[in-house]
Amino acid sequence: MSNLERRLSTSVLVIGTGGSGLRAAIELAERGVDVLAVGKRPKLDAHTSLAAGGINAALGTMDAEDSWQQHAADTIKESYLLANPHTVQIVAQGAARGIHDLERFGMGFAREEDGRISQRFFGAHKYRRTAFAGDYTGLEIQRALVRRATQLSVPILDTVYITRLLVRDNVVFGAYGFDVNDGTRYLVHADAVILAAGGHTRIWRRTSSRRDENTGDSFRLAVLAGARLRDPELVQFHPSGILEPENAAGTLVSEAARGEGGILRNAVGERFMERYDPERMELSTRDRVALAAYTEIKQGRGTPNGGVWLDVSHLPRETIMNRLPRVYQMMLELQMRDITTSPMEIAPTAHYSMGGVWVRPEDHGTDVAGLYAIGEAASGLHGANRLGGNSLIELLVYGRIVGATAADYTAGLDAQRRSREAVGEARAEIDGLLSADGRENVRALQRAIRNTMTEHAGVVRDEQGLRTGLTELGAIEDRMTDIGVHPDIAGYQDLAHAFDLKASALAARATLEAALERRETRGCHNRSDYPNLDPTLQVNLVWSPTAGIVREEIPPVPTEIAELMQDVSTVGKLVE
Repeated sequence: MSNLERRLSTSVLVIGTGGSGLRAAIELAERGVDVLAVGKRPKLDAHTSLAAGGINAALGTMDAEDSWQQHAADTIKESYLLANPHTVQIVAQGAARGIHDLERFGMGFAREEDGRISQRFFGAHKYRRTAFAGDYTGLEIQRALVRRATQLSVPILDTVYITRLLVRDNVVFGAYGFDVNDGTRYLVHADAVILAAGGHTRIWRRTSSRRDENTGDSFRLAVLAGARLRDPELVQFHPSGILEPENAAGTLVSEAARGEGGILRNAVGERFMERYDPERMELSTRDRVALAAYTEIKQGRGTPNGGVWLDVSHLPRETIMNRLPRVYQMMLELQMRDITTSPMEIAPTAHYSMGGVWVRPEDHGTDVAGLYAIGEAASGLHGANRLGGNSLIELLVYGRIVGATAADYTAGLDAQRRSREAVGEARAEIDGLLSADGRENVRALQRAIRNTMTEHAGVVRDEQGLRTGLTELGAIEDRMTDIGVHPDIAGYQDLAHAFDLKASALAARATLEAALERRETRGCHNRSDYPNLDPTLQVNLVWSPTAGIVREEIPPVPTEIAELMQDVSTVGKLVE
């Protein structure tokens, strides 16, 4: 076992090597500021690389009348009025620059014959404003960012798991962690820390995240440091995740499958969207389609594996091969299923954390001095329903802003005070786990949390279910005091899973408590016992383990944006 502890020092530490973390690191490096990026996943395979659809900006290349104000209006309307208007304005105004940054980093966008960037419709957008690269936009963005970071010689350690942020008197001074391969400890001193370690969707049984990502790490690190969470109950369930094989359950079938004319049927062969949204049918919004599929399954009209059928086999074979190449390939590889001749079995899957760490709109600073959060780790932009394509632009806009803010913050420090106690606690936490030889298996407890969340805090929730969920979670937390951790010759994955488990438990508690408090149905949050929207709950719910839940007022929408918030036609658009 490694007892080695490496001590590193940097001006700014970025935790997470996906799109937002890399964009912040690039901004710092371009300003000549010393930066270190660490992550627990390979940098070319961060979660950002899975994003398929596209990235939004009111460039007006296809529809000249589009504007940042209209982009902001569409975003706020679709958030069910829970988005922070200031946050939305910053993203909508900064979006075009975000696209130009990507071009500067060498990203290849799909273009029209005259060289303009192509833009396509995504649902609930009034105009065509989604730029893209095939059906692998996120992967191209990630590659472009990794290339640029490499050109700038940004050091990236993508086998380091951060277990604690180091704080003294509510000021961050670094972080502690270990190498997932050989167990080497890392003590990193930093003037500022940018948290970009994703959301918490992996705490459900079916999710579009992979096994070891989005386990709520950002939430736990922030809360233990003294920050708070906002709207953790607002989680977007994507309508179409596959059910088999077990190890890939929840993997997305792109919404392009519905956009190109795919049909949804229940086990009795009914085209069930007629019941839920007869006008838009399969092109309805994510929250509606997910709720419809969930209801069909719950009422006993689901397929043998507890899903519904999504069928594209009536489409011309060349349409499928040209427009849905990744879906075709994936289903062949995972299930030996040819989607040109047979339907796919799908069910709703936990997809995106719309809430996250509480941050200020202007600079994404938290309650802790020198600590920032960006990307899916942060909150404020999406409210109760995220517009498809907004998450990718958010990474670029706030990655740049927070990089610049952290650069100024570190330049303005006279000195930095550290705390031996804080470092001692972080060391002791890992030591304690490594010597833990209890009876409970970490993976079994992770599964227990996922079962509880799926059962009691999934697509549809109610008071009794959420209270049962909290009781079950309490029992799981008790069992967590008796876990066994056994690093082996293959590395320290077991220790990493133990920290994933701690993060998942905290994220689950925040989610259940906030979902209990939001006694209404709004966007992604369906309460069967409170089916209507409650105007008094047009607030953000801010959670901490000490203060519980506090209601936070949302600032008014500026007039120039409010005037544009009318219903948007969805004819012929891929909704979200």
